[in-house]
Amino acid sequence: MKINSISPQKHKYLQIIGTIAKVPKKLHYIGTLPDNRIPTVAIVGSRKPTTYGKEVTYQLAYDLAKKGIIILSGLALGVDSIAHQAALDAGGTTIAILPTSVDDIYPRTHINLAKQIVASGGAIMSEYEPESRIYKTNFLERNRLVSGLADAVIVTEAAIRSGTLSTVNHALEQGREVFAVPGNITSPLSAGCNALIKQGATPVTSVEDILEIIAPDLLQPQQSLALGSTPLETEIIKLIQSGIRDGDQLQDESHTEASEFSQALTMLEINGIIRALGGNQWTLR
Repeated sequence: MKINSISPQKHKYLQIIGTIAKVPKKLHYIGTLPDNRIPTVAIVGSRKPTTYGKEVTYQLAYDLAKKGIIILSGLALGVDSIAHQAALDAGGTTIAILPTSVDDIYPRTHINLAKQIVASGGAIMSEYEPESRIYKTNFLERNRLVSGLADAVIVTEAAIRSGTLSTVNHALEQGREVFAVPGNITSPLSAGCNALIKQGATPVTSVEDILEIIAPDLLQPQQSLALGSTPLETEIIKLIQSGIRDGDQLQDESHTEASEFSQALTMLEINGIIRALGGNQWTLR
């Protein structure tokens, strides 16, 4: 697959990274990046989550992706991969930040997941040049990009000394919102999250807790959304409202010819009713 290289300062979606320490001169990626800045949440946590951690991670990532929020993580085992997969299952967009170069997927067991991310309109990304060697320090350095590219960081499950907390430290330095999922006080894997909440992180019990802070407009009642100026436009709006994001699927479900569908989609975008997420993915404004 084609490897793209870009200066973060020259891309509207990536410009937020200019606020972090050690801004990379270039980012390398495979796949598709959104054309403009879209609310983005990083979801991180234990590499060996409990059943509770898996369930909470999946539900939050799925619900956020359904709302058009981009899900960001590090493609690692455990919470990272669950968050990516949930976003894919929701028909949303997800981006993975690697500690290796994009031509050397890590961990290798997630090569197929990386391919799914790209095929679904997302991207895998790294600051490291293709064919670069892997160093242990890459993993901690990568964490500043995970938090730096996001509007908020959610920790779903983490031990008190979890490496995940380095991402939280970066987020705090970068002025990002930090959320933590409260857990059982007897569970070692909830100790990190419970400690973060005691230190001021926002507790999360539902996706609304996150949207209230980073994207309050998405909490508006669906009934208040505008209707299209034609029956086809209205049908497309209803389909997107139901959770469908993919353009090809929207066309199939609306049972219309490609040219007519494309015209309706264009008019909806011009009128500010829908917006592109990249990779032929669409959401309501």
